[in-house]
Amino acid sequence: MWQQREELEQRGIEVVAVTFEPPPQAQIFLGKTEADWPLLVDPQRRLYRAYGLQKAGFWDIWGPRTWLVYLRELLRGKVPTPSEGDIWQRGGDLLIDADGIIRFHFVGAGPADRPPLQDIIAAYERSIR
Repeated sequence: MWQQREELEQRGIEVVAVTFEPPPQAQIFLGKTEADWPLLVDPQRRLYRAYGLQKAGFWDIWGPRTWLVYLRELLRGKVPTPSEGDIWQRGGDLLIDADGIIRFHFVGAGPADRPPLQDIIAAYERSIR
């Protein structure tokens, strides 16, 4: 998503990264992505539980989609680095409007499972009509 941050900013969509990792590790991750989003640290994972981002299974993490992402990274000359955090925690994307209404809710099946940005933008466009 950070690659399309300009498109998000043009629409007035503000992104906030949420992690359970301690701030130094989370900042290192954001630094690798070149994202300068605000960072919320949720060490007790309250937000993760509240939004249904539970633990992933073995095949969610180590299935074919993950290996395909690793292969693409290798072909681009990037060597995947081992995670220092909890690899079993599912990620997700939520779009919450200014009134606190959830307009888009996506729970990833594994680390390679992300929604197309256009789906998030379409949800945003529907919410402002």
